[in-house]
Amino acid sequence: MSKEQLFIFDTTLRDGAQTQGVDFSVDDKIKIASALDNLGVDYIEGGWPGANPTDTEFFQKKHSFINAKLTSFGMTKKTGRSADNDPGLSVLLNSNTPAVCIVGKTWDFHVDIALGISNEENLENIRETAKHFVKENKEFMFDAEHFFDGYKANQSYALSCLKAAFDQGANWIVLCDTNGGTLPHEVTKIVTEVSKVIPGKKLGIHAHNDTGNAVANSLAAVWAGVRQVQGTINGLGERCGNANLMSLIPTFFLKDDFSSKFQLKIKPDNIKNLTQCSRLLDEILNRKPNKHLPYVGAAAFSHKGGLHVSAVQKDPKTYEHINPEEVGNSRNIVVSDQSGKSNIISRLKTIGIEIEENDPKIKKLLDEVKDREFIGYSYDGADASFELLARRIIGKIPRYILIKEYDVSVKKNSSGKIISSAKAQLEVDGEKIMCMGEGNGPVNALDNAIRQNVDRLNKYSKYLKDLKLVDYKVRILNTGTEAITRVSIESTDAKGKNWFTIGVSANIIDASFKALVDSLDYKLFKDNAPASL
Repeated sequence: MSKEQLFIFDTTLRDGAQTQGVDFSVDDKIKIASALDNLGVDYIEGGWPGANPTDTEFFQKKHSFINAKLTSFGMTKKTGRSADNDPGLSVLLNSNTPAVCIVGKTWDFHVDIALGISNEENLENIRETAKHFVKENKEFMFDAEHFFDGYKANQSYALSCLKAAFDQGANWIVLCDTNGGTLPHEVTKIVTEVSKVIPGKKLGIHAHNDTGNAVANSLAAVWAGVRQVQGTINGLGERCGNANLMSLIPTFFLKDDFSSKFQLKIKPDNIKNLTQCSRLLDEILNRKPNKHLPYVGAAAFSHKGGLHVSAVQKDPKTYEHINPEEVGNSRNIVVSDQSGKSNIISRLKTIGIEIEENDPKIKKLLDEVKDREFIGYSYDGADASFELLARRIIGKIPRYILIKEYDVSVKKNSSGKIISSAKAQLEVDGEKIMCMGEGNGPVNALDNAIRQNVDRLNKYSKYLKDLKLVDYKVRILNTGTEAITRVSIESTDAKGKNWFTIGVSANIIDASFKALVDSLDYKLFKDNAPASL
């Protein structure tokens, strides 16, 4: 049986860019578009030319996509103007994209309140806009804004809006759940009814995630007949976001109900790039990836409970719905106070430590982890600190920099400025080195005291020059005057590897110091730095 074609339309650069706090540069948009084209999506909606300088400049660039059609976005012509004389439509034509996606109202409530025109005038705007672009040999798509709400409010009028575009040659009619309030069973019912008026092979779905159902609604729409799916990388989008293509694409490929019936232009091998594509967007946005994202999140294939890990070691299918490598992700065995022997052994293997199952050091390490977690440590998010602990108990880890003592002070000067300063006495190969630094807080000052004197650390200076602290988090574990503080530090280097360390103490400075020292030790260890005498 021949499979039906599904088309993937990415709108990260347009709809995703409406997310609060997101501001793509032209270079950002080019990087994302290149990644999407390499992935193999069918359409890349680049933005709204003429709406802002960034989008305008992006469309002025020459794009040589191999797989995707660059698509420009705009709105139907204004009432009182002809399509030929509408400046907004002229900008779209001059953007030289093979496809255009035009949004128009399909909810009579919006036509009245937002546009302030008659229902018939809105239909005329849709008809004339479609006719204008089809005449210019553009692949014309009509984004039926608020369609599901409009259909529920006035079925006849909502359908007449779709027909106004379709009858003038629109290649795609995209049903938009703009407010994101429609539920999967409603999508199934409405798409099935619409398919009786407009062929499913000409229908698309554009779902928002305001009820957490954008992916489910998209799948329901495909099952009911639509053949184009719109969404964004990581579900980026205004309010609660858009349908997440990083979940939809692997579902189409890896779930039999869809893979047996549908095919995508995306090559099967390319879905291994999904995790990389997801992380690229977060890197460009300079934000921490959501580790709980399905398929591509760092925790998507993490196992913490001892019984789970034991079963996964026998057969991963016991607790994994797919092989993580199929989407470019990896399995992660978490170590915590819930860990059993299986967790420890599996985690040791991932960091390159081979050990016999009956080795008494395993129990010693397990007991140490549980004892430490009892007083506040949490190793399920501190991979580097766990590896250092394991190597200290099971094997040997070289001695690098010994920090003999440190002194941190915070004072407010006469002008009201808060000044934090730190002194730390380091020892390398028996030589004592006094380091001093200032910062915007005591921890930053202590970090700077070491970092700013890295050239004085002799053989370790070249290893630590590219060390950077990415994130610093403090959590108070209990209350009262003897509160315990847990500090987590995320570090990175020029190779792009991130690692996490942890420190616990009744004193926030001491907890920070422990996490900071682990970060230094781990950096030196992974770079094979020579041991100190």
